[in-house]
Amino acid sequence: MRIFLISLVFFGEILIATAFPFSGIARERGKQLVLKLIPGSDNPRNSEGDFINLKDGRLLFVYTHYTGTSTDDHATAYLAGRYSSDNGLNWDQEDHLVLANEGKMNIMSVSLLRLRNGDIALFYVRKNSFTDCIPMLRISKDEAVTWSEPIRCINEREGYFVLNNHRVVQLKSGRLLMAVAFHEDIEKKPKLSSVWSYYSDDNGENWIPGGKVANPDSVMIQEPGVIELKDHRILMWIRTNAGAQYQSFSNDGGINWTPAEKSNIPSPLSPAAIDRIPKTGDLLLVWNNNDNTIPATKGKRTPLAVAISKDEGKSWGKIQNIESDPDGWYCYTAVHFVGSSVLLGYCAGKKHLAETDLCRIKLSRIYRKIN
Repeated sequence: MRIFLISLVFFGEILIATAFPFSGIARERGKQLVLKLIPGSDNPRNSEGDFINLKDGRLLFVYTHYTGTSTDDHATAYLAGRYSSDNGLNWDQEDHLVLANEGKMNIMSVSLLRLRNGDIALFYVRKNSFTDCIPMLRISKDEAVTWSEPIRCINEREGYFVLNNHRVVQLKSGRLLMAVAFHEDIEKKPKLSSVWSYYSDDNGENWIPGGKVANPDSVMIQEPGVIELKDHRILMWIRTNAGAQYQSFSNDGGINWTPAEKSNIPSPLSPAAIDRIPKTGDLLLVWNNNDNTIPATKGKRTPLAVAISKDEGKSWGKIQNIESDPDGWYCYTAVHFVGSSVLLGYCAGKKHLAETDLCRIKLSRIYRKIN
């Protein structure tokens, strides 16, 4: 006999009826929670990942699977995968090994990208120490069955480079582009970092550093992301401690950048995700809509919200919460569009990150929000 717990939860203006079978999957009106990667024995944490469409019609979600007893960012972990054969409605209940741990600490922060030549690119960071964390790339020519030998994406210096999950893009020109935050020593000076870009014009074989992003406000800048705008400029958004995401722009494909400036996106010290909706061309923002001015949520990564921009990020509307537990912790979101819906994969927990949730939302539900 299957047992369900039924609850009613208010998310902004959305009333959601939630049914939780003990298998861990919740079905909701408006937002459908399709997979909960809950920690277990010898698995204290399941962390951020990314999606990819396979040519046989399946979806693959690759994430960081921790082992041992520690949930620390530097604890032991490898890359695991789950498959869906119905556009993300149902997922495998068992892990598939994607890549064994090759770091002295771990491997994590996956970005998956279908290259123009048809290959699949797997980006991740390999952590060896508090002063050695390098973005790596592997290529699959057989739909994620096997992977090439790793390619270092940064070669001209050593250090601790943060490349978030779901962060690498291929521009219309074919150039691969990533933005990273550089820390000399993440343990001794975790909050001090510099931000710049790396790009490749040969499908990832060789990587060239772009210019450093100036920081005239001297705020804490971390965990950048990039997206190509319709006028071919590149928008970089940056996590800060200034109550908002900051932004920088490139007019030359990610080589040089304008000084970082405060954007119109209120935010705690937490990453954001911005993606283009294929069917409309609008931008979708997923982030913690919290500027640290409300005591109940000050410093917390909640709520998790979505918004739409019809003017390339100059303004944002249709704002609504996806998760709004005041004690929740929601971040490191991967965004993937499937037909008329969007899949979101994000870390969830309280006090510390422990599980990863996958939810499916109809885009019409987001567009129907009345501001």
